[in-house]
Amino acid sequence: MTRPRKDVQAARDLLAQDLPIAEVARRLGIARATVRDWASKGFDDVIGSRRDDNEGPCEFCYYVRNLTETTYAYLLGLYLRDGYIATHPRGVYRLRIVQDNKYPKLIRVCAIAMKWVIPGKIGYVPKTGCTEISSYSKHWPCVFPQHGPGRKHEREIRLEPWQRWVAIERNPRSILRGLIHSDGSRFANRVNVQGEQYEYARYMFTNVSGDIRRVFTDACDRAGIEWRQSNAVTISVARRASVAKMDRFIGPKS
Repeated sequence: MTRPRKDVQAARDLLAQDLPIAEVARRLGIARATVRDWASKGFDDVIGSRRDDNEGPCEFCYYVRNLTETTYAYLLGLYLRDGYIATHPRGVYRLRIVQDNKYPKLIRVCAIAMKWVIPGKIGYVPKTGCTEISSYSKHWPCVFPQHGPGRKHEREIRLEPWQRWVAIERNPRSILRGLIHSDGSRFANRVNVQGEQYEYARYMFTNVSGDIRRVFTDACDRAGIEWRQSNAVTISVARRASVAKMDRFIGPKS
């Protein structure tokens, strides 16, 4: 039986990460002899000799089928605001996410999440006040089908049904954590009432894209967190019980 092109590509990507042939075969459910034969012939030649009957998006991508849901939901939250997928030669893509240098822990967590979703070498590019975390793979558009030309707030951003199931329905706290870590904040709000000073914590999420703000509010609704529209581009979570819920799985950035 001739294996689909996507299986050959997945095997090449895994071997490029220095995994042994036996482990690659186990992960993909393919005979070791087949993987060994592809490697000896050269993956480019093998891929070039195959044509899938239904070319197009890698709908049944190995990495989509084997997602660690909580980690993926978190990385999706980061990607929707601070993520960008760049195109490189030979069908390779580079996922790039920028994090503020003030939060070194978030830089490490982002790198771990990237490597967990699609194993590979993580690159770090220092920039003024921030760090770009990146990873190469042919399959980043498979796990983030929102990839496309133009800025996210200038085009429609719609989650695929499987993404909504994984991130909104099953793991709303994880995607909220990623969204806050990329485009949100927690701070102490101070008010003066009849000469008395009061202080209370609140979360703010700001994004120009109405579609991405809707992802945030849908996840809040699913997680039982009350929110309100603070202004045209900002969502506020200020009710004490809701802030306490978010503190249990987000808390201050570090």
